[in-house]
Amino acid sequence: MLTPPADAHPEKTIVTQLRGYLGQIDLPDDGRLPPERELSAVLGVSRTELRKALDVLEAEGQLWRHVGKGTFMGSRPLDTFADIAALARRSNPAEVMRARIVMEPEIARAAAFTATPADIAEMRMCLARSRQAETWRQYEAWDTRLHRTIAEASQNTLLLGLFDTLNAVRRAVTWGRLRTEPVKPLPDHHSFAEHESIVDAIEHRDIAAAAAGMRAHLQTVERKLLDRQ
Repeated sequence: MLTPPADAHPEKTIVTQLRGYLGQIDLPDDGRLPPERELSAVLGVSRTELRKALDVLEAEGQLWRHVGKGTFMGSRPLDTFADIAALARRSNPAEVMRARIVMEPEIARAAAFTATPADIAEMRMCLARSRQAETWRQYEAWDTRLHRTIAEASQNTLLLGLFDTLNAVRRAVTWGRLRTEPVKPLPDHHSFAEHESIVDAIEHRDIAAAAAGMRAHLQTVERKLLDRQ
């Protein structure tokens, strides 16, 4: 159980505890948070206090709620799955990759200008966890989290919302033949070095290198993914 210091402002302390806890746990692919009863027990707070802290993070755009389904990290996606599904039916892997190449280099450029030390630390953690992944599914979860962390670091709510929408379509689009061997990325997998260079550029406020690095990375991903179709 996490116990706040006695002299801390209760509401602010609970929000800080919640941020810290959510930053260190592994969430499922959909970003769904544990049930409120579990969170309140871990944090040592009442359900009412927890909901107030969740309200703060929701107002900041850090999470969103779906009645009957739970609370999820990130910005609220399109209103209904039908919207995503309709977009996915009209799209294809080539379109998804071209859209990413148009959008994500500019997001990386913005992140290089506005990223905080906490953002950089989160990116570094994603890099380390992706290298430790034992399966492609684990790797892709950390890859997605890295790219979203970069989008969050842009500190632009609209860009983040567009990123989330594109990412939801990406997950819904049929990508064809699945990976077979190996069962996880090899140590020399191209994305490891490419991700490192992008994060390095963001950390050093090199906006041109951040954008160029992201563009080069996504072009490599595009080539390799489409070669498998």
